[in-house]
Amino acid sequence: MANSIKPAALAALLLCCAFTLAVQAQAAAIPVPPPPMGWSSWNSFSNTVDSQVVMNQAKAVAANGMQKAGYQYINIDEGWWLGQRDAEGNIVVDAKAWPPIAEGEQPGDMGNIVRYIHGLGLKAGIYTDAGADGCSTVGPDLGPSYPRTGSEGHYEQDFLQFAKWGFDYVKVDWCGGDKENLDPAIQYAEIARAIAHTEAITGHRLYFSICNWGKHSPWTWAPNIGGVTADVWRTGGDIVAPIVAGTKNADRKASFKEVLREFDQAQHPEAQHSGFYNDPDMMVVGMPGLTNQESRAHMSLWAISGGPLLVGADLTRLSATDLATLTNPDVLRIDQDSLGLQCVKVAEPAAGLEVWAKPLTTIGERAVLLLNRSASPGAISVAWRDLGLSDGSSVTVRDAWTGKDLGEFASAYSATVPAGDAVLLFALGSEGATTAYFPEQLKAAPASGQTLALGRDKQLTFAHVASRFPIARIRITYTNPDKTARFAELRVNGRIATRIAFPQTGGDGATGTLSIESPMETGGAKNILAFSVSGDPGPVLQSISLQ
Repeated sequence: MANSIKPAALAALLLCCAFTLAVQAQAAAIPVPPPPMGWSSWNSFSNTVDSQVVMNQAKAVAANGMQKAGYQYINIDEGWWLGQRDAEGNIVVDAKAWPPIAEGEQPGDMGNIVRYIHGLGLKAGIYTDAGADGCSTVGPDLGPSYPRTGSEGHYEQDFLQFAKWGFDYVKVDWCGGDKENLDPAIQYAEIARAIAHTEAITGHRLYFSICNWGKHSPWTWAPNIGGVTADVWRTGGDIVAPIVAGTKNADRKASFKEVLREFDQAQHPEAQHSGFYNDPDMMVVGMPGLTNQESRAHMSLWAISGGPLLVGADLTRLSATDLATLTNPDVLRIDQDSLGLQCVKVAEPAAGLEVWAKPLTTIGERAVLLLNRSASPGAISVAWRDLGLSDGSSVTVRDAWTGKDLGEFASAYSATVPAGDAVLLFALGSEGATTAYFPEQLKAAPASGQTLALGRDKQLTFAHVASRFPIARIRITYTNPDKTARFAELRVNGRIATRIAFPQTGGDGATGTLSIESPMETGGAKNILAFSVSGDPGPVLQSISLQ
């Protein structure tokens, strides 16, 4: 967990680390890994998935423009195996459901479908549970209940098998774990260590998706859990309506009310940074239940959240309108922006009328969402000062869906938004003034090249930090010459820490900036930011800046 490092271990980590403190002009923003894009079988097929279903969906992604737009994962959810193991504990797969696809393949080998997916230039995902049982034992499914479809007691064995089959992504559910009243932070840490062990043996990367529906607040412990990267974690329950016994796959419906609920539960911007993402669940664009207007608003909400874009619809049944919604390049650019941040609500001028904003990589650019949750059309205005842009400067506004330039505006922009709809915009202007802060240990800005070695039980503290906003964007200037990320923890005003991954900045002392968001106290310079090392070696931190 984020606050579970023992003092002795922390002292050992800090002992060998030094932080170089220097003012670097215009250090480049370092891109972080984007959230995943792809398809998942659950929303439309529940536990009735098989080889033919997956091949049909993979072919659709490759042929309909989704792959070209950036969708790459084909994820197989629950129902791919029946809970049977051989005498050595290895997973036994139903040969009829997963037959050979190419000449020379063996029946019941999940490597068959992986090779097919890879052959289309796509990536393959698989599913298991952290407990002994899967989800069909605790709730209704379209197919039969399959006990013993979890990986508890077989973590290292199963994840090694997934990698040997060639899977690139693994989703780990929580139905069995919840049924057994297990501790998710402990179980998912064990799974993370099994994944790290697998990657060390095979050299094959497994993207790690935690799915415990937001229980026990995974955004507080999931980043870098078990010493490795937990890439995404679910923040709420399932978005699709409950299954009714006797219904067909195509009868599963979505509702915009559930879309809004999942969006709200996913808002934990302090945890979404440096390649870690809150996951508001699979999308329902293209499923029965949403109008075209609601589908666009749904896509806008997921894009400005900056989370995973995993489509749950049957891709062979998508309309041209749904396909256009899912592949709009400007909307996808908002989601995939390389700062890797989440949106923040910056204004609520009236009940149900909201303004959400997400900083983008381009200096002075924001994605802005005007959301109308009310039952009537409403005028919503966004002020540039609320976005951290220079107040009074000219800001260019563009509609993200149409690409239409809407003009230049001096201090704010207003639009009338239909009931239950949203307007998604780009706003490009000048950044507001920023303030740089240096470690309290130096009491002043450092000279070029000056270093500060941290000894036992020490941390790097930035005190008397002022913020204009209750959730502030913090830019961290740092150095990491390694080929892989280094890690550190940040605790703001004594609250629970967040683990931050610092990607490579390059050799020869090259510096870069990384952006994170954090709750702050406003109305004075009274915030304290404390960094500590959670890996050996840690990043070389230099300064921070806030608007």
